[in-house]
Amino acid sequence: MCILAAVSASPTFHQRLRSIWANSGSLVCVGLDPLIERLPAGISHDLDGVLAFSKAIVTATAPHVAAFKPQAAHFGSLGGEDVLAELIHWIHTTHPDRLVILDAKRGDIGSTAERYAVEVFDRFGADAVTVNPFLGDESIEPYLEYSDRGVIALCRTSNKGSDWLQLQPKDDPLYLQIARRAVQWNRSGNIGLVVGATWPQEMEEVRRVIGDIPVLVPGVGAQGGRIDAVVAAGADSRGEGLLISASRSILFASSSADFAVAAALEAERMKLEINHERLKRNS
Repeated sequence: MCILAAVSASPTFHQRLRSIWANSGSLVCVGLDPLIERLPAGISHDLDGVLAFSKAIVTATAPHVAAFKPQAAHFGSLGGEDVLAELIHWIHTTHPDRLVILDAKRGDIGSTAERYAVEVFDRFGADAVTVNPFLGDESIEPYLEYSDRGVIALCRTSNKGSDWLQLQPKDDPLYLQIARRAVQWNRSGNIGLVVGATWPQEMEEVRRVIGDIPVLVPGVGAQGGRIDAVVAAGADSRGEGLLISASRSILFASSSADFAVAAALEAERMKLEINHERLKRNS
């Protein structure tokens, strides 16, 4: 019975992610943050257009990426929750070897946190979700009950306005406290952290604390983060351990009818640059 249970057990989120890194050869995560006013030529400026645009981006970039990260507010602000659910289901159906991370940054306690977990994992069917750990353990626990899904907690965010909170107190800053707590939360191999590309020194400190726990990295490109610095500071013992996210630079690489081709080229360029830095690091 024990042998059968071991054989039939579902892989953990970390195991799924390592398999995708290996099979795709990519650490790129494409953020799906559609803006109606920036939808390219030939795409209708409504929810149907948002869905068509998002599907076209996914189809074009899937060969070059490990994951997709739809941003909940970009759909919810348009009344597009059903479109978001449809998009995630479609990605799972057409690209089952890619992860979907719902960027929701949920943070609450008790029965409300439980409902958020149901929304994210049951209604939307996401493989992982970003969460805000500010309210403590009880704001994280309901998500951890879904042991095969990823729970990616904000740790050191890419925006400069976070310094007043995340860098305090000076002798033991909050981001390092969250990193240590993440190790405790990681009992099912499903915790990740968000660390911005804009803070490579702090990313290196976080990596020393968390070992091989995966890190979602926003802030490359428009916010000034550099891929070489991210890989040098944040890659794990296997030379992976990162989901380096890009949104606008890929989504809006072109405003013309060739937008999907342009998105694919930018995703491929990013993948190649990351892998070049990985080779340099391991040589």
